[in-house]
Amino acid sequence: MKIPFHIAEKLLQLSQGEIIPSGSAKHALIEELVTERIIERTGRIQKKLQLTNSNALFLYLQNKYGINDLKKYIEVCQKENVQRNELVAISSDSKLKKVRTFKGFLINSYVPVQATLNGKAITLNFTNGTFQFIYDFENFVPDKNITIVGIENPENFRFIEKQKYLFKEIQPLFVSRYPQNQSKDLIKWLQSIPNNYLHFGDFDFAGIGIYLNEFKKYLSEKASFFIPENIKNLISENGNKARYDQQKINFVVETIQEENLLQLINVIHKYKKGLDQEILIRK
Repeated sequence: MKIPFHIAEKLLQLSQGEIIPSGSAKHALIEELVTERIIERTGRIQKKLQLTNSNALFLYLQNKYGINDLKKYIEVCQKENVQRNELVAISSDSKLKKVRTFKGFLINSYVPVQATLNGKAITLNFTNGTFQFIYDFENFVPDKNITIVGIENPENFRFIEKQKYLFKEIQPLFVSRYPQNQSKDLIKWLQSIPNNYLHFGDFDFAGIGIYLNEFKKYLSEKASFFIPENIKNLISENGNKARYDQQKINFVVETIQEENLLQLINVIHKYKKGLDQEILIRK
């Protein structure tokens, strides 16, 4: 059990000798402290709260909540990026506050990638069958010549070496959209670096929607949608009609200024088919 932030603030005020309105500190803990005569409630109409025994309050919070310092407890509770060791230190409870233990995202490539991490130059080498996870993404900056390629589906991310024929014109670093709970980290990182972003997803309305709503919206001119040269043949021969029938356009075509994306939308309408990006994985 934890003490809500606003109640901890009121207890700190009381511990500093302040008298506060009873209505501003409504909580079961306050009632317990009144019952234990650690806090006194006075007044008939406008009731007030006043601490009567500061030592008893300290022992109560220490024994029941593991809190040794109310001020530090409040400071840590206010922090945006807090570590579990800090939570243990202030309350003996690492689960006092929800903490994202794993931030960051997966990366992959089939060529060495030059970058800096925390100000130090590094070379990332990739082995087939393994991925690398970037945790300290705020301080990870790829070489300016690297193009970041976002991959929508896990299988394409896994077998990226079987798709290198698609990216001969660029130096790619591939990032995974999954797990999706990491996507905010990915967008934040993409916004912070100068590198261009190329979205590699499904060639259907859902895939285009993901690109427009999750990436283009935040990256503007830095972002573009990857479309292979033989997309017409691929959609006509391998496209899925049910995919076209099931999906509805959730974006306004008139706002799209990328000519190749408009052409893709026309091809999808022409053949009334959608195409999964896995078709591009060579056997």
